[in-house]
Amino acid sequence: MTEHLNRLTPRQIVFELDQYIIGQNDAKRNVAIALRNRWRRMNSPEDIQKEIIPNNILMIGATGVGKTEIARRLAKIADAPFVKVEASKFTEVGYVGRDVESMVRDLVEQAVGMVRTQKKEEVKLKAEQAVEDIILDALIPPVHGSNAVRVKTDNNSEAIPEDDAELNQRTRERFREKIRNGELDSRKIDIEVQQNQTPNVGMIGGAMDDVSMMNIQEMIGNMMPRRGKKRKVTVEEARKILLDEEASKLIDMDEVKMEAIKKAENLGIIFIDEIDKVASSRSGGGGGPDVSREGVQRDLLPIVEGSAVNTKHGVINTDHILFVAAGAFHVAKPSDLIPELQGRFPIRVELNSLTESDFYQILKTPKNALTKQYVAMMESEGVELEFEDGALREIARIAFEVNSEVENIGARRLQTVMSLLLNDFMFDIPDVIGADSHIVVTADLVSEKLSALVKNRDLSQYIL
Repeated sequence: MTEHLNRLTPRQIVFELDQYIIGQNDAKRNVAIALRNRWRRMNSPEDIQKEIIPNNILMIGATGVGKTEIARRLAKIADAPFVKVEASKFTEVGYVGRDVESMVRDLVEQAVGMVRTQKKEEVKLKAEQAVEDIILDALIPPVHGSNAVRVKTDNNSEAIPEDDAELNQRTRERFREKIRNGELDSRKIDIEVQQNQTPNVGMIGGAMDDVSMMNIQEMIGNMMPRRGKKRKVTVEEARKILLDEEASKLIDMDEVKMEAIKKAENLGIIFIDEIDKVASSRSGGGGGPDVSREGVQRDLLPIVEGSAVNTKHGVINTDHILFVAAGAFHVAKPSDLIPELQGRFPIRVELNSLTESDFYQILKTPKNALTKQYVAMMESEGVELEFEDGALREIARIAFEVNSEVENIGARRLQTVMSLLLNDFMFDIPDVIGADSHIVVTADLVSEKLSALVKNRDLSQYIL
């Protein structure tokens, strides 16, 4: 579990983040240290491991400056389970404890999915061979009491003489090769697909929490017989359907759940967005919505401090899960959070508002830059799209100006501007602008297309 983290030094982590996120160096350094500290804890003496708690991070910054992207990319770099929740959503359902705990259950589900995928990859070769055998049995069923085998086609069967078992085996191997080469992909066969007959469970009487309900449904599902359903599909479709089923048979789900819980406990990252929306204004009175906001904070507190949460896969301890909270804090201040919760986010990072130069770099540098996305989409139609450097600078200037004139929504403004700039081209492809066309976006074209946006100053229609 720690081998992957061992290769990630703080500088390497920052380098990886730089591929997708422009600026915000302070935030990148802090999350890189926090991630590396997880490896350091797991490689410390056992008697001290449990005492080393994660340095949870509070990110402060306006919308669209990269808070969520930093956390999401961090989880991908670490190959860690990641869940994003919005703190404000908990107020909508009454801020009861089980709703707050749902983010931990979601984290475990993510971890189970990751471990299951990994295990399936490990047994893929065995599963593929099992699938080939099933398809071969459907194509070449042995005819008992006869010195022949019959090869099924779509409408009839072709008899192949069989002098002995060796010839039968050679026939199967020849067809196995045809299956692997894709020569039989369009041929239809009958396969049996397993179905778990799990009924919907309803409860009469007192309320039951989500975990208890999931456990009961899983228990009943395990008790119900798995029935096979006959389906007529092509060999290509059969391979896809059966591969997942055969791989699932080869993995031990109990082992998957144990590994997943361990992975979630030691590597899991929970990103709590809009934490400022549940901060209580200290200058206000002692009633009204401030009471419910403080209730949400107090429900979050035990999860962040470290507690045991029941899930359908087992009990998970949250002591070493990394929590990253974020908020704009336009109205409330970080000091408006209850002191106990403040103490659980010792690392505070303020993210900078994006400059015109940042917008230019965002359009040009990241691997997933919007310009590269549009280039890829047009390339799929056979159209070549090219951006001149002057055009990128003009787009950056306009996006920055719009943010300054209206509401600052950070890098998300670029999506509005790029959409307005390129929508006419996207509509005309491929009917008017055919394949092998070459579109060059110049500074003059940007000015022409976005002239109304620049001149009118009536920007309300462009607010996301």
